[in-house]
Amino acid sequence: MRRRTRWIVAILVVVAAAVALRLTVLAPQPIEVRVAAVERGVVEDTVSNTRAGTVKARLRAKLSPQIGGLVVRLPHRQGERVAKGDLLLELDSSVQRAQLEVARREVVTAHRHAEDACLAATLAEKELVRAEGLDANGIASAQQLDTARSQRDRTRAACQAARAAVDQAEATVAAVQSQLDLTLLRAPFAGVIADVSTEVGEWITPSPPGVPIPAVIDLLDPSSLYVSAPIDEVDSERVAVGQEVRLSVDSRPGKHFMGHVVRIAPYVEDLLEQNRTVELEAELDDAAAAVGLLAGTSADVEVILDRRRDVLRVPTAAVGEGGTVLVLVDRRLVERTIKGGLSNWEFTEVLGGLAAGDQVVTLRDSTAVKPGAYAVPAHDDA
Repeated sequence: MRRRTRWIVAILVVVAAAVALRLTVLAPQPIEVRVAAVERGVVEDTVSNTRAGTVKARLRAKLSPQIGGLVVRLPHRQGERVAKGDLLLELDSSVQRAQLEVARREVVTAHRHAEDACLAATLAEKELVRAEGLDANGIASAQQLDTARSQRDRTRAACQAARAAVDQAEATVAAVQSQLDLTLLRAPFAGVIADVSTEVGEWITPSPPGVPIPAVIDLLDPSSLYVSAPIDEVDSERVAVGQEVRLSVDSRPGKHFMGHVVRIAPYVEDLLEQNRTVELEAELDDAAAAVGLLAGTSADVEVILDRRRDVLRVPTAAVGEGGTVLVLVDRRLVERTIKGGLSNWEFTEVLGGLAAGDQVVTLRDSTAVKPGAYAVPAHDDA
């Protein structure tokens, strides 16, 4: 009996040792997996641009004078802010000023001629009245009366012609003044000078009729910024003017701006048939937040179609085909199928299959990451 007991004890010791070795030295090495806790939060249904969008300015003008000439003044330089009507560029106007002086003197001369002609007409009118009085008394002859009438008509016509000459001379002054004004380029709106491509002393060459002179000043209003971005044609009917958007720009990584859709193109851009898109435009809700943004900067747009708050959610990367997820339970990976709700690239709403606090695998980067695997959280996710 004692011998049997000793054998039983020995066998139990061996079994215990084997179990201990299996659980320690010979235990399989657990794989490290990246996990995230199921939590409550906000989930949105969104549509994003398919290619990078662009920050643009609604008020932006590439300016050039309407005539050619020699640049004599550039009061403002790149980066300076100007008010509406401020002088941006002045061309040499010596010829136009000389022509204006000549035209003004011609106006003076025309006025003097008109005074003389109209005085003669007034005198002729008085002579006719006198002749008619003499004729009524039988003193003047018919020939004298006809001569007085002809003189009156001739001087009256000369007075009218002289006054027309005055109007013509004044019109010439206005025309020359307009040519003089064309030597000045003024800001059509308040803004910031983005670029100046000429210098004092350079000649701006006139272009043939119908061909604009190349722009020499780029003016934009930084308070009129908006983002233009393409979305896939499949999503075009889900997007509407007024919907909320989340904007981000490459020059401010990690920062987001809220805005809204203000325009959706009424056609599909089909230059690249394999990637047909619809252009949308979005403006920032807080114009002050756009201070410092540069037109031309790359930007991304997320149109928020729907939003649900305080719902269970998991990272979308954790959801596999068919709505399956891997849950880490007591160092074992267990596969579960969830019932999903709203979803975007970041989070998916959980309507069933998981509870708050469950640890789900967010990255299946190895075939070893599978149901039943022995696993522990990766150190950077622990």
